[in-house]
Amino acid sequence: MHERRAAAPEAVIFDLDGVLIDSEPSWNAAKEALVRETGGRWREDAPRVMMGMSSPEWAAYLRDELGVPMDLDAISGEVVRRMMEGYRRELPLLPGAEKAVRALAARWPLGLASSSNREVIDLVLELSGFADCFRVAVSSEEVQRGKPAPDVYLAVAGALGADPMRCVAAEDSSNGLRAAAAARMPVIAVPNPHYPPSADALALAAATVEVVGEITPQLVEQAFGA
Repeated sequence: MHERRAAAPEAVIFDLDGVLIDSEPSWNAAKEALVRETGGRWREDAPRVMMGMSSPEWAAYLRDELGVPMDLDAISGEVVRRMMEGYRRELPLLPGAEKAVRALAARWPLGLASSSNREVIDLVLELSGFADCFRVAVSSEEVQRGKPAPDVYLAVAGALGADPMRCVAAEDSSNGLRAAAAARMPVIAVPNPHYPPSADALALAAATVEVVGEITPQLVEQAFGA
């Protein structure tokens, strides 16, 4: 802990879904619709089970556990198609997302560590106008394990050339908070109102805010030194 106080943050890494965009309900609606339309068996706990999963992981869950009779690429592709159609109609940016991203980008290199598919990440960055703010974006489908494993956070830090312990993360979910903490990053929690993180995951956070717009450069420095 003293090492963090003695040094300055090198980078800030955001999660995407639930931190910058209010997308969890849309993802779950798209997955549920596909399950029901193909004769599968939707479960009420499925949204929470899938939080943080990479696309290969949740596609396998839809096929193996919920009974979608399609191959993994087809499952992922169909859900992503529905998501992208919705985003092109209206991008659900969360309050203060632009303010926070631009304020922090003026101070530090920014990275994006997301469980969304690569094409979804790229579309969101394009539609939001944030593409010039993020130096690196990594999808968990591009690493070995999805959240709560630290892989995607470590990949972003590596691509930024930053020490993971000197990156500050922003996360909304239990698995996301656990992933950032496992990467040994101080993490700011923005609890997802649809699927609130568990108390033990929230306890991993160095700071907690209600909305992403409350993440300021000053708060990043405080979280880093906590």
